[in-house]
Amino acid sequence: MKAYADRTLAELLEELKQVQARYDALKGMGMSLNMARGKPGTEQLDLNRPMMDILKSDSDYTCDGIDVRNYGNLEGLPACQRLFAEILGVKPENIFVGGSASLTLMYDVISKCYTHGRGLGCEPWCRLEKVRWLCPAPGYDRHFSISESFGMEMVTIPMTPQGPDMDLVEELIRDPSVKGMWCVPKYSNPDGIVYSDETVRRIAAMKPAAPDFLLMWDNAYCVHEFASEYRPFPDILSACAENGNADMVFEFASTSKITFPGAGVSCFACSENNMARMKKLLNVQMISYNKVNQLLHVRYLKDKEGVLALMRRHAEILGPKFKCVLESLEKEIAPVGIATWEKPVGGYFVSVNTMPGIAMATWQLCKDAGLTLTKAGATYPYGKDPKDSNMRIAPSLPPVEQLEKAMEIYCVSMKLAALRKLTAV
Repeated sequence: MKAYADRTLAELLEELKQVQARYDALKGMGMSLNMARGKPGTEQLDLNRPMMDILKSDSDYTCDGIDVRNYGNLEGLPACQRLFAEILGVKPENIFVGGSASLTLMYDVISKCYTHGRGLGCEPWCRLEKVRWLCPAPGYDRHFSISESFGMEMVTIPMTPQGPDMDLVEELIRDPSVKGMWCVPKYSNPDGIVYSDETVRRIAAMKPAAPDFLLMWDNAYCVHEFASEYRPFPDILSACAENGNADMVFEFASTSKITFPGAGVSCFACSENNMARMKKLLNVQMISYNKVNQLLHVRYLKDKEGVLALMRRHAEILGPKFKCVLESLEKEIAPVGIATWEKPVGGYFVSVNTMPGIAMATWQLCKDAGLTLTKAGATYPYGKDPKDSNMRIAPSLPPVEQLEKAMEIYCVSMKLAALRKLTAV
């Protein structure tokens, strides 16, 4: 099969007729599937049904001498602090345990920098004329939404196979108005890239001009392998501390894709100074997060090995779904040469880069055929992909049989968008 770039106009027009007919037939199937977010599928959620039976009316609700049903322990149940500390490779006293969403904790950290500053004798960001923020892209759209909601000027940092373009990062942080950077260091969203040890070293050793520079280290996929053995990852807190940057970083994680996305637990990890400041501010807005749910997770997951054992069961479900996506792309798209894609071994997404100028058209054709994907452009700041090329596929929700049909719609839609562009006169 010849690549589209090697075909004559007559050949492309003939192909367009055939692909249009195929698309019309697929559209007529009446599919209604939303794959816009990385939602675990029902089979994954069912893995954790036994957790619901752990706490009963006659259960012991004490842990570490604490009655979890009562007020207190703002920073979380000590046993849950120890669990997250073991997973992330930090000290329990560096852990603050939150509710079901790490995104809430991220928003809180940013919000408090705006209203109260970072300490360190620095002004609250709301009093500054300009706040700039570094955004590795393709990246996580909800990170960008937080930055945009606070009026930050977002600066796109291209991703490389080793992580963010650190030459550009090190140049930009000379500007004191650059106040921070988002990072998803392991199985990045959406590319599935694992930051190299050298990239982590350079990030930890940064010397920003802004003394209140904030590194937001979203380690959302720290134990989320689906096609490889568990891969240990450097502790960013220790790395920053060794470089005199102990107060520069906040690390985030959660059980959202380990237990139940809507009813899990989350955490941030930070230095002693940052912890004292955050606890002082958080103590004004709340008394504690849900310690009953924290106890439930501790008794169910037990320890890091318990978490990894559960994640191996998740991998048995996720692996075939990612295989389906990659095989569909290899079969349908590779021969015609209209896209490239990453081949992740962990995380929750497949990142596809179409030929320039057709990602949004492909997204719309999929939507018209009943398949909702993450909107093209969402993986870039302000939702604007300069090449109109990147698309994020989230394979986790549908069963494989439905995913196969979804991928057929996706691939045919991309072909149709490419042919329309190539034959436009």
